[in-house]
Amino acid sequence: MVVDLLLQNGVPEARVYTSQEDILQAFAGSGISLTITIFNISSISSYEDARAWIHKKSPYISTSNVRRVFLGDQAFARGLTDKTFLNSALNALEFIQTALNEAGYGDLVKATLPHPFTILKDNITKPSEAEFKDVIKEEILRLIRFIQANDAPFVIELFPIEIITLLNMDPSFGFPDNKSTHVVTDVNGAVYTNVFEFVYDSFVWALEKSGAPNLKPVVSQVGWPTDAYPGASSANAERFFKSLLPLVASNKGTPKRPGSPIDTYVHCLADENRNPSSAPHARHWGIYRSNGEPKYKIDLTGKGRDIFPATAKGIMRMPERWCVFNAKTITDSEKAKVEFDFACKNADCTSLSPGGSCSQLSYIENISYAFNMYFQAEFQDEKACKFNGLGKVITDNPSTGSCVFPVEVVRGQQVVYRTKGDGNRVHEMPGFAAICVFLISIFWPLF
Repeated sequence: MVVDLLLQNGVPEARVYTSQEDILQAFAGSGISLTITIFNISSISSYEDARAWIHKKSPYISTSNVRRVFLGDQAFARGLTDKTFLNSALNALEFIQTALNEAGYGDLVKATLPHPFTILKDNITKPSEAEFKDVIKEEILRLIRFIQANDAPFVIELFPIEIITLLNMDPSFGFPDNKSTHVVTDVNGAVYTNVFEFVYDSFVWALEKSGAPNLKPVVSQVGWPTDAYPGASSANAERFFKSLLPLVASNKGTPKRPGSPIDTYVHCLADENRNPSSAPHARHWGIYRSNGEPKYKIDLTGKGRDIFPATAKGIMRMPERWCVFNAKTITDSEKAKVEFDFACKNADCTSLSPGGSCSQLSYIENISYAFNMYFQAEFQDEKACKFNGLGKVITDNPSTGSCVFPVEVVRGQQVVYRTKGDGNRVHEMPGFAAICVFLISIFWPLF
């Protein structure tokens, strides 16, 4: 279903947070170039481990058009305080690429590590000030030498809404539509009106200072959340991509690298309701709702057309039923709080977070929202609406204002992925949401 959706939208590249065989098999023959991930770096602790991994994946590397292998989740960020882990990640990277080369895949398949903005020095005010933090410079040089020798990309992850908060920038600087009230002037007359180009060129400067002036970054994640953060909304996500994707597609480049294509993966296809609740907006990066309908207009071809992407075919919703707080029965607020906490511990209540679409609900509506999220997560099992006598099932939609009380899709195959052995990302989600980890690549030259 997901591969079909990508093809409908004309997407030539995708990234998945797994290397699980059934998902690789789903891409076989699609023509989509695939980036896969080994999350559990400890599973590749020797060259023998790497050879065994390549042997296991070899039936799919060619048929599923695998082009890149990413290892871990921001290993250098963790390496700021854990050098042992960082060196293990670098060892794993070298093991995997060497094993790929030995197996004859090295010309087509490149292994690398993704990097967040936080590995650059703090409090930069313009890209030319950027350089890698001192504590990881030795390891960065090791990485650069290795990926240059193997013609692999330097990969960055870029989340504008977080970076403008981190750098205390004006919110308009988050959007590349030339409407920013914040403008950065740098050396050689470079002018920055948005954080995307600011961060991209910051990495270019840092690489240049590390002796790699010609190493080109690839943006492996860029997105705008639709909920659970100040400024996160479908309208702002639409605004962001409407200007970003034509910029990427134009081959205009950046002030530091004019005329140089920017390979970019859009984050992401659908929401991830198992991401840590400590960063609520991290569950709301998706272009699509769990029912396969797009949240906003986005032209994934990069042409800037005012269109909705194709809708996923074959997803069915459960009946129009909701679980809400039976306020007439409440005599003890502590009792309600216990049930509320239980619901939110076991379901996704992040839309209630400050800045979220449901952050302005009343006391009763808050509890109802939590009850319904748990009820839907349990696929409308009426036992899941008991809540010690405080819940009731209704058929009138309780959604209010911008806050949508969702209805779950029909239960699909239950697949549990764990970070062991194969190094898959942890997911315990049904149907469309189970494959929410796709990053759509807005590609401009394939390599």
